[in-house]
Amino acid sequence: MTEEIKAQDGGTANTVKLTIAGLLVAAGVAGFYLLSSQATWIRWLVVVGGLVLGALVVAFSQTGTDLKQFIAAARVELRKIVWPNRQETGMTTLVVLGFVVVAGLFFWGLDVVLAWATQALTKQGS
Repeated sequence: MTEEIKAQDGGTANTVKLTIAGLLVAAGVAGFYLLSSQATWIRWLVVVGGLVLGALVVAFSQTGTDLKQFIAAARVELRKIVWPNRQETGMTTLVVLGFVVVAGLFFWGLDVVLAWATQALTKQGS
């Protein structure tokens, strides 16, 4: 395996961390059912504990690092968005509404013409 491929998927250590995270989550869910004689809040605490521990292990894996970088980049991109003001939103809404009306009339007319042509060709219908 080349170094480039190892850098992409994080290597064996990343796979081991993700497997451990999955096992922790599965252990939390299994604990919920195995502790059926305990109080409900204790059983749910075991599930939440498994989820939290699994999330912590994922956070320290290559996948978690990649996710943190993606979220940071997404936040930077969100800051670049220029939102339309009220007037621009209103005008765009009117243009879309007008187009929907025109398209609706066009397709209604097309439907009428095609229905007439079908009736004329097949001599069926009312």
